[in-house]
Amino acid sequence: MNQLLVAATSVLEGFDWIVLAIYFLALVAVAVWVVIQKNNNTEDYFLAGRNVGWFVIGASIFASNIGSEHVVGLAGTGFESGTPMAHYELHAWIVLLLGWFFLPFYIRSGAFTMPEFLEKRFDSRSRWFLSVFSLVAYVLTKVSVTIYAGGIVVSELLAIPFWYGAIGIVIFTGIYTVIGGMKAVIYTETLQTIVLILGSVIITYLGLQEVGGWSQLRETVTAVSPEHFNMWRPMSDPQFPWTGLLIGGTIVGIWYWCTDQYIVQRTLAANNIKIGRRGAIFGAYLKLLPILIFLVPGIIAFALSIQNPEVFSVEKADRAFPMLVKTLLPVGLKGLVAGGLMAALMSSLASVFNSCSTIFTIDIYKKLHPNKSEKSLLQIGKIATGFIVCLGIIWIPIMEKIGGGVMYQYLQNVQSYIAPPVTAVFLLGIVWKRVNSIAAITTLLAGFVLLVIRLGSEIYFQPQITSGEAVAHALYDFATINFAHMAIFMFIFSVILCLSTSLLTTAPDYKTIVGLSFGTLTDEQKQAHKNSYNTIDVVLSVLLVFLVVGILCYFTG
Repeated sequence: MNQLLVAATSVLEGFDWIVLAIYFLALVAVAVWVVIQKNNNTEDYFLAGRNVGWFVIGASIFASNIGSEHVVGLAGTGFESGTPMAHYELHAWIVLLLGWFFLPFYIRSGAFTMPEFLEKRFDSRSRWFLSVFSLVAYVLTKVSVTIYAGGIVVSELLAIPFWYGAIGIVIFTGIYTVIGGMKAVIYTETLQTIVLILGSVIITYLGLQEVGGWSQLRETVTAVSPEHFNMWRPMSDPQFPWTGLLIGGTIVGIWYWCTDQYIVQRTLAANNIKIGRRGAIFGAYLKLLPILIFLVPGIIAFALSIQNPEVFSVEKADRAFPMLVKTLLPVGLKGLVAGGLMAALMSSLASVFNSCSTIFTIDIYKKLHPNKSEKSLLQIGKIATGFIVCLGIIWIPIMEKIGGGVMYQYLQNVQSYIAPPVTAVFLLGIVWKRVNSIAAITTLLAGFVLLVIRLGSEIYFQPQITSGEAVAHALYDFATINFAHMAIFMFIFSVILCLSTSLLTTAPDYKTIVGLSFGTLTDEQKQAHKNSYNTIDVVLSVLLVFLVVGILCYFTG
């Protein structure tokens, strides 16, 4: 402990604290401004009154996605493995898919939440399943991983014990999320996006200067690790097969960007499809940034640890980004970047707190108590947020022990098992009107069973997997399938199950799902869709796809 406190004096100095204080004051000012406007009903509290502009929506999408697990974990992956995980950061084109393909159906349905959309498209069983499943998944992945990463960042930069920093940020974030609801979350995230991008760009620039420029970076790194700049590893690669990352990653990406309440809720805050789509397009461009401002700094840290191991030593991959902050930044900029890192933590926490509160209040409590007043639902929403905050704090000592693995990779593993059945049900439900409620709930339940078997077998055989000891057992073979390939197999299984069950059972009543599937769109709805975009929307979307393809071609070894 004494060593930690001594090291702290060199992390943030007087002017850094002033910069950090200014950032927090600005954050409080934005939150207070939002609170003064008050939330009159659930639409105000959970969807910011459906009156948010495209810039704020795009910034909020980015800030919600880029939590401290990206700052810490993605940089850690760049340090340890190089560029393969950049496949997940090139999901910008999938954010376009949200705006162009999924969002029109969501807004047309008038749903507050993704489980509510499933009920409108299928039935209440699917809604109940996704509601409970989402809440449990949020606590086990988003809340826990974000708090763990935040604890690392805060303890490294402010030189306080892991627990103090994590609990302090959780409570601070929880307070303005509980009081201000979605408005507080979405507007503070706009400020946090600006601070986060600015701070991270500065550290990338200074890191490249220190290492000797981009050419020197590639030369230094490839001399030690020739595959570090290659996103396209062989199909047989045990960790990063290109097939798994490209195809399996897309399946996970569609679940995360197009069906998960955590992200989609931002676009639902728009008052029409046009604004929501433009917010998604803007968010897609911002989504390209993490490779430059998080992954590349991790590679820079790796190069610096080769060039000068005495000054730039990294004990664990997930400590790469905090090390750069401590060693490269001058006084004042450390405070700004520290604010940016905390912004990443707070924006992700605020988003997940608000999403959990929305799902619990709208999809569970309101279903059980349909006659409750708007005022009562607002109170329940605030209580639910506070409860999630408490769960997050309780989870801190558990996440502190996750130890060994690189966090970003751990997160992708878990999401690869959650995503396939949900992706299949949403995608097929919109594409084909014949998919019915029986097929939806059967696919979701079967996917859950596969998830339990996969995680259970992984945990059971963990000692053998870690040591590389082969075991002649079917469950061991199942547990050792690459996580990204597993997502592909689970998705194919889910699609076949969903389609076959639909064909073997009664067709849905198409009158009840008008506008919720391509086959049930009216002529008026089709015309309204055509009127919801113009040439600039199309040009910007096509340009972004070309940028993604260009990056994929550049990192080929």
